[in-house]
Amino acid sequence: MNIDYRAEIERLKSKLDVTVVAHFYQRDEVFEMADITGDSLELARKVKDDDSEWTVFCGVGFMGQSVKVIAPEKRVLMPKIACCAMARMIDASYYDDSVAYMERHGIAREDILPITYINSDATVKAKVGEMGGLVCTSSNAYKIIEKGLESGKKILFVPDRCLGQNFAIQMGLKSCVIGEGECDPQEADIICYNGFCSVHQLFTPDDVHFYRRKYPDIKIAVHPESDPSVTALADFVGSTSQLIRYVAELDPEQKVVVGTEYNLVNRMRAKNTYVLSATKPECPTMNETTLKDLYLTLKSIEDGNPIHEIEVDAHTVKYANLALERMLAIK
Repeated sequence: MNIDYRAEIERLKSKLDVTVVAHFYQRDEVFEMADITGDSLELARKVKDDDSEWTVFCGVGFMGQSVKVIAPEKRVLMPKIACCAMARMIDASYYDDSVAYMERHGIAREDILPITYINSDATVKAKVGEMGGLVCTSSNAYKIIEKGLESGKKILFVPDRCLGQNFAIQMGLKSCVIGEGECDPQEADIICYNGFCSVHQLFTPDDVHFYRRKYPDIKIAVHPESDPSVTALADFVGSTSQLIRYVAELDPEQKVVVGTEYNLVNRMRAKNTYVLSATKPECPTMNETTLKDLYLTLKSIEDGNPIHEIEVDAHTVKYANLALERMLAIK
């Protein structure tokens, strides 16, 4: 039997008390079916204020968890509980190992201020919350780190080494990466965990030089999850929402090449926009969710047997929410 998934999704959305949410990196056909779209934390905030009984979140696992942490009363389903590769690079035990590494190098536990990127599992956010730390996003990391440094403590930044390094460079601070060369926490201001985004690692200085040669007046815009060797050559470095705004405000005739996920770049504007990679920079986990998956999830609500519901235990909710609330309190 052939099913018109778009028509069925629209029917189910009309019938059910449900809000469909999609991250910017989702496939076009899924993105177009969403009631709310945006970046990860932006979505969690919007969903918290939404009064629908059900939230169907098209994204990766830590995003659905963020909704449950911020709004535990919400019923959250995910068509695919896809796992962000960066988020999988660190768990509670690896976090504990990083703290122990700093302690072995003479930094007392009480002198460590952990900051975790939003792209992390709720259990890691909870560990950070228990130690008095904060969550950050790519758009507010500078402000969060700046505030954190006022404590006089060493910053343990997890899990994205590139984000930590890029903001250290921007702030004129020293950083080192655990497991990469000689990382002495005594000599660094920001001690980074050795995680990264597999998509943003595709962009290289050679890609920048290629576009500079081909179009001498082109603008280079990249995400701070890119390697510092790439961000150093860019005209603009910004979060997903900041990249969207930057490109939208350019003269339509201005050529720009963007170093971030393909689906987002492809939707930015119709012409004079390029992708900073010879290889299609498509996030494999973000692209797992299909129209069929979205339909089946909505149908499961109609059938009274909801699938792929996100659950986060009370202890994790308590301390992960503390880390998020500390971030939100910084204006």
